[in-house]
Amino acid sequence: MSKKILVSGLLNVETTVAVRGFPIPYYPVDYPFFGVNSNVAGVGCNIAKALTALGDEVELYSFTGCDFEGDRVFSDLEEKGISTAHIRRELKNTPTSVILFDHEGRRQVYCDLKDIQDKMHDAESMTQALREADAAVLCNINFNRRLIKKAHAEGRLTATDVHVRSEIEDDYNRDFMENADILFLSDEALPCAPEEFIQRLYERYRNRVIVIGMGAKGALLLDAGSNRLAAVPAYTDVKVVNTVGAGDSLFSSFLHYYVKGLSPEDSLRRAVIFAGVKIGFNGAGVGFCGEEEIEARLNGH
Repeated sequence: MSKKILVSGLLNVETTVAVRGFPIPYYPVDYPFFGVNSNVAGVGCNIAKALTALGDEVELYSFTGCDFEGDRVFSDLEEKGISTAHIRRELKNTPTSVILFDHEGRRQVYCDLKDIQDKMHDAESMTQALREADAAVLCNINFNRRLIKKAHAEGRLTATDVHVRSEIEDDYNRDFMENADILFLSDEALPCAPEEFIQRLYERYRNRVIVIGMGAKGALLLDAGSNRLAAVPAYTDVKVVNTVGAGDSLFSSFLHYYVKGLSPEDSLRRAVIFAGVKIGFNGAGVGFCGEEEIEARLNGH
């Protein structure tokens, strides 16, 4: 039986550019044939697409502009079977991003949010939607601040990804970390070993589950219910094309299995496969497989 998941996060139009390496030397023109691609993406979009591919019913909330890029976002989502009923076209322009990546999977992201950080959801008007959802995925963007507090107060299962963090105390992300049952982040800027940082996070915020994505090293899980730390290796049977969106894939697929009733560790084992398959594609919003493929790969087929 499919689960109903409320997703609220950024939607944008993303352009990826293959570069020869970092740092990038200056030259006036280059010709990376088939190395420049444009897709509809953004964290909210990536998560909604991933959950839909896995069979969940997604209710997506966000903002776009009344421009060509906004039209493209709507068309892409509708083509994927994702409702646009709760996307408000109130921005001056739709957010856009440019991502440079090399053959080793390193990336450099330029994200133009336009005026989206000035927007805010009316959390009270979304009370019924929260109560009907099996989980609420609330990305760490300003318009979700009131909403994640509301969802947590309503006793809904809340999940967020705060991405690259280097400090336990973070003014921008505090609302999200304090009100998330499931907390994800990356190891890219940690000031200490992931095992130490994840314990410090738990002591401060008491999240039900914390996962640190560690790229080629896999992921580290803290399950408060069993008082257990577990390291899950990365899935490496697919050639890496572009690592952009790997964290969103890990996060969304973990949530899918966790909401279905699997243990945190079993959910993460499947999530690293989902993310491993996804990075064999070029672009954050493409390359999502279904449950059957995950189970086949899990069992070595």
